[in-house]
Amino acid sequence: MDIFRYIQKIRNHLSLSFNEVDGWFDKDGTTLNYQPSNGGWSVQQILEHIYLTNFYLLILIEKGSKKAMRNSLELDLESEIKNYSFNKENFEKVGEYGAFEWIRPEHMEPKGERSLREIRNLITQQYYQCQNYLDLMKNGEGVLYKTTMSVNNLGKINVDEYIYFLSLHAQRHITQMGNNQSEMIKN
Repeated sequence: MDIFRYIQKIRNHLSLSFNEVDGWFDKDGTTLNYQPSNGGWSVQQILEHIYLTNFYLLILIEKGSKKAMRNSLELDLESEIKNYSFNKENFEKVGEYGAFEWIRPEHMEPKGERSLREIRNLITQQYYQCQNYLDLMKNGEGVLYKTTMSVNNLGKINVDEYIYFLSLHAQRHITQMGNNQSEMIKN
């Protein structure tokens, strides 16, 4: 696998996902607060959930990146990259809204404690954090440390994959926000 192309793919996905998420903050109040008929979250609640999920994933990404960089001093990076394979099928489903049942922890549920402006600023900071971790591990060091991810039976995933997961999670909710808006327009 060409690790540099892979890292660039993650960068591009992050950029697209975060730009799309950012665009939702400019929607009118009616769109932001519309409660879908299925009892799901409003766009504003989804945006808060994206922030919260990113917050907790970034804790794992930070720890993982430090351990990956430490491992780069002892492990054969070139060999690890050669033996690396990406589980594309299971990963891509993470970005598909409704592709599988997803039970999130309570601490990732929106509580309405932050303003939209604050959430937007925090999500922007989270985007730059992700890019900084990719810069730090620019030679593929992210493959040198894995942590278990229970969602969609992904199992042990490396630090770069955690960052990609974060971006796919946002993509999943972009679809959900679009569904809310479409339903609102029909009604």
